[in-house]
Amino acid sequence: MQRQSLLRPSLILAVASPLPGLAVRFDLLHVPLVLETTLYGVAILGAAFVLSWAAEVAQLDISQTLAIAVLALIAVLPEYAVDLFLAFRAGQGDEEARHLAVANMTGANRLLIGIGWAAVVLIFAMKTGRRRVELRTEQRTDVGFLLVATLWAFTIPLRRELSVLDLGVLGTMFVFYIVRAAREEVEEPDLIGAAAAIGALPRRARRVTTLVLFLISAAVILTVAEAFAEGLQEIGDEFGISKFLLIQWVAPLASEAPEMIIAILFTLRLKAQAGLGTLISSKVNQWTLLVGTLPLVFSLAGAGLDTPMEMDGRQVEEVFLTAAQSLFAVAVIANLTVARWEAVVLLVLFLGQFGFEDSTIRYVFAFVYLGLAVFMFVFNKGVRLNLVRSLAYVFTPNRGARRPPGPPRGRTIEPG
Repeated sequence: MQRQSLLRPSLILAVASPLPGLAVRFDLLHVPLVLETTLYGVAILGAAFVLSWAAEVAQLDISQTLAIAVLALIAVLPEYAVDLFLAFRAGQGDEEARHLAVANMTGANRLLIGIGWAAVVLIFAMKTGRRRVELRTEQRTDVGFLLVATLWAFTIPLRRELSVLDLGVLGTMFVFYIVRAAREEVEEPDLIGAAAAIGALPRRARRVTTLVLFLISAAVILTVAEAFAEGLQEIGDEFGISKFLLIQWVAPLASEAPEMIIAILFTLRLKAQAGLGTLISSKVNQWTLLVGTLPLVFSLAGAGLDTPMEMDGRQVEEVFLTAAQSLFAVAVIANLTVARWEAVVLLVLFLGQFGFEDSTIRYVFAFVYLGLAVFMFVFNKGVRLNLVRSLAYVFTPNRGARRPPGPPRGRTIEPG
C-alpha cells in the first residue's frame, strides 16, 4: 500500500518533468532556442515541486526552521550558479562580468522582497480575505540575522568594495544562523498529497527518499539554471534588450523561480507562514552567504585574496538601494506580521524603480525606503521592542534551543 501511494501522478510528473530539459542540456536532444529555454524552465518547475514536498517531509526529523533554511538554500542554487559564474569570470579580468555580478546579486535580492514577499501576502489575502500573514515566533531568528546582515551591508557602498572581510563577517553570520535553526524543537507537520505519501513510509525509507529528492532537485537546478538564464538572455538579445537589464532582472527572475514557486504552492495550500518563511530564509542566506561568497570566488579565480572586488558608482547605488529596501523589509516583519497594505507598498516601490536609469531616481527610492524604515522604528514602539527581541535570538546563547510561546508550527495563523 505504501509503495502504491508513492505512484501519485503529481509526484511522477514532477520527477519526470526535468528529463527533457536534461536531455537538451547534455546534447541528447536538439530543439530551437525558445523551446530549449522552455524545457529548462519546466525542469526547474518540476524540481521546485519536488523540493517543496521534501522540505515538508523533512520537518518530521528536523525543526521547521532548519527544514525551511535548507529548502531556501537549495532553492536559491540557480542564483548562486549564475552569480558565482560571473564572479569567477570577473576574477579572471572580465570587467563587464564584475559589473554584472553585482547587478545580478542586487536584482535577485530586491526581486525576492519586492515580488516574492508581496506576492505571498497578496495571494493569501485574495484566497482567504484575511488582511495579514503572521509568522511563527521562532522566526525572530530570521528577523535578527537579517537586521544584522543589513546593517553590515551598508558598509559595502561606504567601502566601495566586496572583500574577504565581507566573506568573514557574512559567512560567520550564515553559519550561526544555520546552527541556531538546528537547535529548535522538532514537531510533526500536517502533510497532504505527495508529501503525505512520502511521510507515510517507514522511517528509514522516508529519510532515504527525502534525501534522494533533495539531491535530485539540487542536481537538476544546478545543471539547467545557468543554461536557462543564458537562453533568456539570447532570446532578449533578439529584441534589443540591454545586457545589464537582462542580468539584473531576467536572469534572477529565472534563478529565483524555484523558491517563488515553492512559496506560492505553500500559500495556495493556506500555508502562508511556510511560504513567506521560505522567502525570508532565502533572503537571509542570499544576503549573507551569497554576498560573502562573491569576493571569495573572485579571489580564487586569479585576482588573489588581497584584491577586493571594487565597485563603480552604479554598483554603489545598486547595493545602497538594495540595503535600504532590506532595512524597510526588516521593519515590516519586525512584529512577525506582514499586512496587506505593507505588501502593496513593497510591490509598488519595487515596480516603481523600473524605467529609470538616472542615479538620482535610484537614490530617491533608496531614501524613501530608509525614511519609511526610520518612521516605523521611531513611531512604532512594537517594532522597536520586537527588533530587540529578535536581536536576542542572534546574540543570546542557546536561545534557539528554547521554544517561546507562540503560534503552533506548520499552521497559518491569521487574525479575523
